[in-house]
Amino acid sequence: MSLDGNISEQGMRFVASWLIGGVVVGVSMLGLYSKGVLLKKKKKGPIRVYMDGCFDMMHYGHCNALRQARALGDQLVVGVVSDEEITLNKGPPVTPLKERMAMVSAVKWVDEVIPDAPYAITEEFMKKLFYEYNIDYIIHGDDPCLLPDGTDAYALAKKAGRYKQIKRTEGVSSTDIVGRMLLCVRERSTPPSPKQSCLQRQFSHGHNQKVEDGGGTGTRISHFLPTSRRIVQFSNGRGPGPDSRIVYIDGAFDLFHAGHVEILRQARRLGDFLLVGIHPDHTVSAHRGAHRPIMNLHERSLSVLACRYVDEVIIGAPWEVSRDTITTFNISLVVCGTIAEYSDFQKEKNNPYAVPMSMGIYQNLESPLEITTSTIIKRIVSNHEAYQKRNEKKGESERRYYEGKTFVSGD
Repeated sequence: MSLDGNISEQGMRFVASWLIGGVVVGVSMLGLYSKGVLLKKKKKGPIRVYMDGCFDMMHYGHCNALRQARALGDQLVVGVVSDEEITLNKGPPVTPLKERMAMVSAVKWVDEVIPDAPYAITEEFMKKLFYEYNIDYIIHGDDPCLLPDGTDAYALAKKAGRYKQIKRTEGVSSTDIVGRMLLCVRERSTPPSPKQSCLQRQFSHGHNQKVEDGGGTGTRISHFLPTSRRIVQFSNGRGPGPDSRIVYIDGAFDLFHAGHVEILRQARRLGDFLLVGIHPDHTVSAHRGAHRPIMNLHERSLSVLACRYVDEVIIGAPWEVSRDTITTFNISLVVCGTIAEYSDFQKEKNNPYAVPMSMGIYQNLESPLEITTSTIIKRIVSNHEAYQKRNEKKGESERRYYEGKTFVSGD
């Protein structure tokens, strides 16, 4: 073959290679582009995942979702939806943004919090997550999250190929908890107001509670069945060091709220290890009435264990802090907040803190927030019409989802 022929053949091969390469690059770029969002290649570094939510009346189900989300990456960024967005899409929140931010920030699996997140993942906000916050994946539970128009709130994230799903924690929801609170209010009022009864039926669908001994009052039992595996998942898995200053605080910690978080934060600062005693259901009922607690012992224990300021809990701690308890756990300091549901213990003949007081290791802590479990319940009752409308927006889907189920803790 002539020299000119060789050159011509080589030139054709070059052009063909160039064209094929261009097509490959073009297809690759199309793969990285979805709905106007160019997905840049992630540089080497920690995998950052994003999860958002209302986190209203935050409970152990929320915490377990955050735990699962954190396991899908190295850093968890959480968006907390604004009060305005919640009101627009679901109805008024029970807890304002400031309190919800405090609750989410205190969860030990959370690395960063974004306030005023939108209810739906818009194209603009998704770009912000990818470029400003370096998010790799957007996480949500396997339960449907629909906008008022019926569309999927995470449709864009799914289309972009940056969506991952976790299991919903069965047996608890904010709606369920509202139902428990209203049931308690109904039991205390004779007879209940028609509005309260209607609202209680709206929220408590007959799936969430049983009553012991078949009576109308008494400790209600959640369908959530705790397992040792779940407790291990929430635990830190480490004990105090030989010279650790161990601080002890106890209580019901019912409807775990921002007031609890702040007092635990203060208590943790006083030592190296914070041990929290969770009173059993019968003890809480004896001191606060048969209508309490709203959450059972294991539910309350999981909520406290999820708090980053807590190192260990005693599940079913005794009402009185005895010398034996102090010795067994090597407690250096016993503390109690100034804002509590039951604060007249010093007037009692059997003061639960008499022993640590006599030993000179008791301290009162000024509570930063004037919030109690009763505060949360009063918010629900005083605004019951708005919460009735909020529940009606949820429709029949959640009712069918939970009907007749008994739940065992899983992933």
